[in-house]
Amino acid sequence: MEHRFFGNTDLSCSALGFGTWEMSTTQYGHIDVDEACNAVAAAIDRGITLFDTAEVYGPYHSESLLCKALGQRRKEIVLVTKVGFDYVEDGDKVTTVGRKSTYNHIIAHAEGCLRRLQTDWIDLLLIHWPDHDTPYDEPIRALEDLKAAGKIRHYGVSNFSPAMMDVCEKVGHLTANQVGYHMFDRRVERAVLPYCQEHGIGFMAYGSLGFGLLTGAFTPETEFVSWDWRSSGKAFGLPLFEKEHFLKELRVVARLQELAARYDKTVAQLAVAWVLGHPAVTVALVGMRNPKELDENVAAVDWKLTAEDRAEIDRIFEEEGVPTYINAPQAL
Repeated sequence: MEHRFFGNTDLSCSALGFGTWEMSTTQYGHIDVDEACNAVAAAIDRGITLFDTAEVYGPYHSESLLCKALGQRRKEIVLVTKVGFDYVEDGDKVTTVGRKSTYNHIIAHAEGCLRRLQTDWIDLLLIHWPDHDTPYDEPIRALEDLKAAGKIRHYGVSNFSPAMMDVCEKVGHLTANQVGYHMFDRRVERAVLPYCQEHGIGFMAYGSLGFGLLTGAFTPETEFVSWDWRSSGKAFGLPLFEKEHFLKELRVVARLQELAARYDKTVAQLAVAWVLGHPAVTVALVGMRNPKELDENVAAVDWKLTAEDRAEIDRIFEEEGVPTYINAPQAL
């Protein structure tokens, strides 16, 4: 498994990362605990060293499940989690009520992450989304103090713009920015990826498979149940799952499958290889529920697309009239 460094830091990880949003139970449905634990163990065995979670996934459920799945193997991996939301708790029910990244809130919720993950330190702690009611550098001061106390080893942000990162960088160096990036959403190519490259900040791509679009599993008849977040038609501000757009995107996927088949690969492998082909990308995050998905994604890491392959992909989008949103505003 290829390993990459986060920008100009000493932190490195496998180029493929294990994303655990699907373990949250609230937005992707029921999770089989044994299956999830087996998937995590198998991923470590196959060389995946980065596991990404967040307190808001559930809330709290994903962190607790990942802790159970890791067991005694926690020291073998790079553990990433995220804070920056506020919650209302009513018995066993926990409701997310908005973003909150004040100094005291970040300190307190980092402690909560440590408890749920049953670990003495977090390798990389991220501010999940910008809190526009709090100065962007305030949570960075909290992260600096957590690092000084040995409770985290690195810190960064998620879904931050270059202007926001500029404010943060005046307080301390960001190890990473985690933002959505896949063939159907290229907004980060315009400014975020160049900024990360220039400033030595690692980039973590979430949604590498287009939230299922690039798996080949969808058909024109696909309907999302009401509790599936994709049923709204939107994906982080883009109309990817609205019927008119969805049908055109499936035509793109069919042609991408043909391209991948020439190399005896799948469209999902093409999607992962495409993300990893950008020089600013440190790690592509993918959710993996079973051995088949794991094997498929791991096999994509060593596939290096040529310039001709990438140009053909761009032509397919253009010929099908499907936008890549490179000039659209970032979801903030």
